[in-house]
Amino acid sequence: MLKSLRINKNELEGSIPQSLSNCEDLILLDVGNNNLNDTFPNWLGNLDQLQVLILRSNRFYGQVDSFDVTVSLTHLRIIDLSHNNFSGYIRTFFFEHLHAIREGYEKKVEPKYMEDVIGDITVNYASDLSITAKGLETEFQELLSIWTIIDLSSNQFSGEIPKILGELHLLIVLNLSHNCLIGPIPSSLGNLSELESLDLSSNKLEGRIPTELRNLGFLEVLNLSQNNLKGPIPQGKQFDTFANDSYMGNLDLCGLPLSKSCDTEEETPAIFDSDGDGDGEELNWKFSIVMGYGCGLVLGISMAYIVFTIGKPWWLIRIIEREKLTLRRVQQLANRTKNIIAW
Repeated sequence: MLKSLRINKNELEGSIPQSLSNCEDLILLDVGNNNLNDTFPNWLGNLDQLQVLILRSNRFYGQVDSFDVTVSLTHLRIIDLSHNNFSGYIRTFFFEHLHAIREGYEKKVEPKYMEDVIGDITVNYASDLSITAKGLETEFQELLSIWTIIDLSSNQFSGEIPKILGELHLLIVLNLSHNCLIGPIPSSLGNLSELESLDLSSNKLEGRIPTELRNLGFLEVLNLSQNNLKGPIPQGKQFDTFANDSYMGNLDLCGLPLSKSCDTEEETPAIFDSDGDGDGEELNWKFSIVMGYGCGLVLGISMAYIVFTIGKPWWLIRIIEREKLTLRRVQQLANRTKNIIAW
């Protein structure tokens, strides 16, 4: 009963044997870093228990069109197709059945390591497994079931980013960099509440950075560089932690941390947060200043109207004269005291 097949970092050529589709208990397949030259193995849809699929750094090509079985890949949570020659659109169907990454599935099961206990021996299927996460290649000694990764980087995928990605609520790492993707960044990505790393760099993405991405409270790594994005960079929360490198190559972006400031009409609309992050206080003192100027302007216009319509405002003159008299008396008293001391 084969559960793990790891033949990575060899010099294998040709295609993956389709006979592996008979290994219905396979949970990990790693054929990365070889010279395999084939289209996407659609028969992988038969491996309903598959959790980890790594095809990276080969010469796979063509479109990822469909699987032979429509109920496939319900347990899949790590997908690495990076550094190949896959092309065409990123199809919506590819993500429709990834129930292991959708909210609610993993909450029903306790997180556990990818291992089996056979007698007195513990077999760790993911020992020394190498995965690229958050921009770094990490070697795992043990792999928890809560790790969820989709890496389609360094291919020739085209078209727009599917909005359905925003439904993969348990996704931790998403890397679509170095492709030919166009269109806007879907605002639905703001629903990925567990996301820690987002890399969309080196594509042809356009439009503004969605303010919904401010909802990604666990986001540690953001790379949107080398695209055609424009407009203001969202401010606040995790966006205050990202440096210039996250936005390089987008000549029409503006706002912090970039040195290019935004025009008034381009500035991000004020967002009224209820989490007490200080934005409300800033708006309050600005509002007070505006109210102060407004009241002063109304009072000034009213006084001018009184002066020009009914003559001198005698009640105001009385107040001023009274103050002058009081001041004069104080000065006289001071002079008398000074003379007495001098005498």
